[in-house]
Amino acid sequence: MSKWMYKGKTAQGKEVAGEIEAANKGDVEILLRKKRIRAMSIKRKPMELKLNFGGSVPLKVLARFTRQFSAMTSAGLPLIQCLDILQEQTEHETLKTAIMQVAADIQGGGTLADSLSKHKKIFSELYCHMIAAGEAGGILDTILMRLAEYQEKADALRRKIKGAMTYPVIVAIVAVAAVTILMVFVVPIFANMFAEGNNQLPLPTRIVMGISDFVRTWIVGILAATGLAGFGLFRYYKTDKGHLKIDQILLNTPVIGDLERKSCISRFTRTLGTLLNSGVSIIDALQVTAKTSGNKVLELGIYRTLESISGGQTIADPLRATGVFPPMVIQMIAVGERTGGLSEMLVKISDFYDDEVDAAVDNLTSMIEPLVIVVLGSIIGGVLVAMYLPMFEMAGTVG
Repeated sequence: MSKWMYKGKTAQGKEVAGEIEAANKGDVEILLRKKRIRAMSIKRKPMELKLNFGGSVPLKVLARFTRQFSAMTSAGLPLIQCLDILQEQTEHETLKTAIMQVAADIQGGGTLADSLSKHKKIFSELYCHMIAAGEAGGILDTILMRLAEYQEKADALRRKIKGAMTYPVIVAIVAVAAVTILMVFVVPIFANMFAEGNNQLPLPTRIVMGISDFVRTWIVGILAATGLAGFGLFRYYKTDKGHLKIDQILLNTPVIGDLERKSCISRFTRTLGTLLNSGVSIIDALQVTAKTSGNKVLELGIYRTLESISGGQTIADPLRATGVFPPMVIQMIAVGERTGGLSEMLVKISDFYDDEVDAAVDNLTSMIEPLVIVVLGSIIGGVLVAMYLPMFEMAGTVG
């Protein structure tokens, strides 16, 4: 597919210009005719050097697009006109191109859901399932509004978790850098001073100097080993077994496990509740939720729930077996199943756990800050005391 620049006139005689993506010049003319534009000139757009990492669209941008789409459909605008307006005002190039192609597919006779499903990197399976349910039920504007709200809350949850994880990582990097600078640059200065004397150095001083010599000698090897270990862990996490094992460890880790558990519950209940509320069948909703759960332990539990439902059982029992959900959540889900209000109950649980995630983030931050100060202060203080011990001894001898 290439990009083409065109100039033309509308049916009302207004001159227009723009860009369009197509395989050849003939396809451009066909697409323009569908838009009721008479082409005056069509030129291939010169190649541009652009770095594109994956072609995905940020959730915040997609949520804005969905909310605007909902407002236009609620106002009664035709689908093609909505997409044309959205394509013109969207600044994100990947999304702009996708909207253009979706509009062309719809003009060719396709449904909105099928057209969106051709762009899996942008529109998730959850998105397409909900759009299909909206088209089938004639409530597309309502479904789009629910989707926008879901995406906005999911983006807020993601930013909270990212913020909670970013702080300890930055602090750890600063701590490691500070200790490395001490060992590589500061300790050798003291070591040169002590080498001039023939006195026996204290044990803590000899230990620190030995560590300093080791770090200076093997600094490249240490960095290489750390990089290889990180890459190996990343590759292991990409396997099903590694993904499951690391997610289990995360769930059982103090403080961090609490945040991971609450975020999983919030994401699961909001996704499933939104799908069920939009008219998606329970089987399809659980399949989509499993793929977007974000935790392998929970994903396997959801698939066991699918098997349970197929056998005529309830949702609550297999979810209890995962060990992710606390008794209160299981009881609320069971009550929702019995009363026929499962989707509403799931949304209430997700709202509650959004607040719980906020509290868990605050707890994590408040615990890490003093812990880091104590650990970093102990290391730096220990190194400095070890370096000054010989001076204290010399001062005592002179005295």
